[in-house]
Amino acid sequence: MKALGLVGLLVLLQSLVGCAVNPATGRSDFVMMSEQQELAMGRQYNQEIAKQYPRYPDEALQAYVQQVGERVARYSHRSNLAYHFTVVDSPDINAFALPGGYIYIHRGLMAYLNSEAELAAVLGHEVGHVTARHSVRQQSQSAAWGILGQAVAIGTGVGAAADITNVLGGAVVSGYGRDMELEADGLGARYLARSGYDPRAMIEVVKVLKAQSDFARDQARAKGQAEPPSSYHGLFDTHPDHDTRLQQVVGPASALASGSGQEDRRDEYLQRIQGLPFGDSAETGVRRGSAFYHRDLNFTLRYPQGWVLDNRPDVLIGQSPDEQAVLAMTLGEARQGESAADFLRRKAGGQVREQLPLPGEDGVVGILPGRPARRVAVVMRGGHAYQFVGVVREGSLQSWDDAFMQVIKSFRPLQADERKLAEPRRLKLVRLKPGQQLQDFIGKGGKPEESLARLRLLNGLYPSGEAKNGEWLKILD
Repeated sequence: MKALGLVGLLVLLQSLVGCAVNPATGRSDFVMMSEQQELAMGRQYNQEIAKQYPRYPDEALQAYVQQVGERVARYSHRSNLAYHFTVVDSPDINAFALPGGYIYIHRGLMAYLNSEAELAAVLGHEVGHVTARHSVRQQSQSAAWGILGQAVAIGTGVGAAADITNVLGGAVVSGYGRDMELEADGLGARYLARSGYDPRAMIEVVKVLKAQSDFARDQARAKGQAEPPSSYHGLFDTHPDHDTRLQQVVGPASALASGSGQEDRRDEYLQRIQGLPFGDSAETGVRRGSAFYHRDLNFTLRYPQGWVLDNRPDVLIGQSPDEQAVLAMTLGEARQGESAADFLRRKAGGQVREQLPLPGEDGVVGILPGRPARRVAVVMRGGHAYQFVGVVREGSLQSWDDAFMQVIKSFRPLQADERKLAEPRRLKLVRLKPGQQLQDFIGKGGKPEESLARLRLLNGLYPSGEAKNGEWLKILD
C-alpha cells in the first residue's frame, strides 16, 4: 500500500467537515472526515490489515466471535454499520478496531479470557471506539497540528502497517489516551448491559490486562531485567476494582440492563476455545527457547542461548540479550532457475562483498557495506529464498558476526523427531476434582514457580488465587 502522499493530504484537508455531532456522546467533535470517508478508509485498511495479520483458520470460532460481536453492536449508537469481527492468528494480547466497524481480536488475548461476557466486553470496548469515532478524532487532531505524516511504526515500522499508523496516529493497534479508553469502556459497558451481558465484565477484562502487566513486571524483576512497558490498557494506578474513574464509567451501565438477566456464559466460552493454540501456531512457526521450528516450510534454526525471538507474520527476529545485535530472517520468492547468489546480487544491487557459498546448501553469505555494515545470506529451498540480515546497533559487525554465522549455518530441514516440536501447545480443559490443586497441572519443563504463575495467569487467578472444586481449569496440553 502506498502512503497518502502530499496530494492526498491536501485533498483530506480540503474536505474538512469541522465540528460534527458525535453519535455516541452527543458532543460536537472536531473532525476532518465525513462518515462516508470514514467507511471508505475502513474498507481500504481492512484489506491491508488482512495481509499483515493472518486470519485464524477455524471458521467455527470465527462465526462464534462474529455472533457475540453482532449481539453487542446491535445495541450500540451506530447499529446501522455492518460490523466485521475477525480472530487474528497471533499470540499477542491485543484487540483493535478500524474505522467503519472492522474489529480484530488476537487469539492470544482470547486464551486469557474466561467467559463469553469477557469476550463481549473486549468486542464492546472496540465497538465503543468505532461509535465514538476515536480514530477519526485522533486523525483529525493530528492533521490539524501538521503531524499526519509522522511515521510511528507498528511492529517493524515498515509497509502497510506503518501507513496505517501514519493515518491514525498509532492508536488503532496500540491504543488511545486514558480519556478515550475510559469512554470506550463506558460505551462498551452500556452495550453489554443492553445486550444481556454483565457490564462488570469490562472490569474483569481490565483485570486480565493488568495481570499481564504485573506478570511481565514480576518476571522481569526475577530475572534482573528492565521492566517492560505496560499494555495499551495499562492506565490504572490502582487495582481495577478500586479505580474510581473506571468504576464511574462502568457502574452506571447496570441500570441499563435489558431485563433478560446478566449472562456470563463461562462454560460456553471455555468449550469454544478448547484446543486453541497457545503461543505460536504451526502455520507461523513455533519458538522453543532459542530454537525455531516451522512445520509447513520444513525447517529449523537455532539462535544463541539467551537471545529473544520475535515471530511476526512477515519476519523472524532474533535479538541479543543486551539488544545490541539483531538477526532477521524473511521469506522471498525466487525467479525460476535463480540461484542464491543471483538472488542476493539482484536484491543487493551488486553491492555485496566477501560473497561465499554455504557448504551443503544452495546458499551464499556476504557482507553489505555501510554504516553499519550488515551480514547477509540467502538460502534457496523449495522455491523459496530465505533471506538473513544481521546488524549491530553499536560497534563493529565483527563483534557479533560469529553469532550471526552460527544462526545461518544452523538452518536445515526438520528431522523426524523434531516434527512434534513444530506443533504448538494447545488449551485443554480439566474439571478440578476434590483434593486437586493447581500445582498438579504444571506442565513439564521450566521452573515450577514460573509455571504455576503462568497457570494462574491463564485462569484469571494471578498472583495468588486458587481454583475451586468443580470448576473448569485451562491447562496446556
